[in-house]
Amino acid sequence: MQTRRETLRSLTIAACLAAAWPALAQTPAPAPAAGEGDPAVATVRKMTDALEAALKAGDVRARAETLSGPMKETFDLPAMLRLGVGTRWKDIPAAKQQELTAAFGPYLSATYATRLGAAAGSTFAIDPKSEARGAGRIVHVTVTDGSGDTSPVDYVLNADNRITDVFLQGTVSEAGTLRTGFSEPLQEGGADGLLAHLKKSTETMLAAPAPKAK
Repeated sequence: MQTRRETLRSLTIAACLAAAWPALAQTPAPAPAAGEGDPAVATVRKMTDALEAALKAGDVRARAETLSGPMKETFDLPAMLRLGVGTRWKDIPAAKQQELTAAFGPYLSATYATRLGAAAGSTFAIDPKSEARGAGRIVHVTVTDGSGDTSPVDYVLNADNRITDVFLQGTVSEAGTLRTGFSEPLQEGGADGLLAHLKKSTETMLAAPAPKAK
């Protein structure tokens, strides 16, 4: 059985460690002018709305379908994949990089859809004002689980208002989770091994049956 921390961690997703992204050390992005909507907050709200909608779906495949479009719109998926692969990325041929990128989106949607199975009843309260973080922004969200317990989650966005990483309790990074998960298939089979891992894992997750009614 998952602990509350594991369940809330499962709601996080992404990929931009500060040390790996020099752009985040540039001049801070300006805050939205008074009276204007905050585009960073709007991005995060679109994603959390999708998470809440997916929680109501019956099985992993339905949840993944609910999440797929919003994740493509709100996350910088290519950047997340590059962070997950790490320094090996530059040695992968361009054609293979494209194959990996195409497989990564469905993999991430299926991963989130699978994790949401243990997060029934969770809700998301978004701070209406983002904060500058280098050239991008950070949006603070409070996740409340079905039992009423809360946990802070921080969404990191780039200058284009795309989510590049998500942190639980300020320390648990989705980028780090991806890097750990990709390490073995990359070590054993290189880019082809990672591609097979992404496709097989996605297929397995989507084939999971809907939970039995209680």
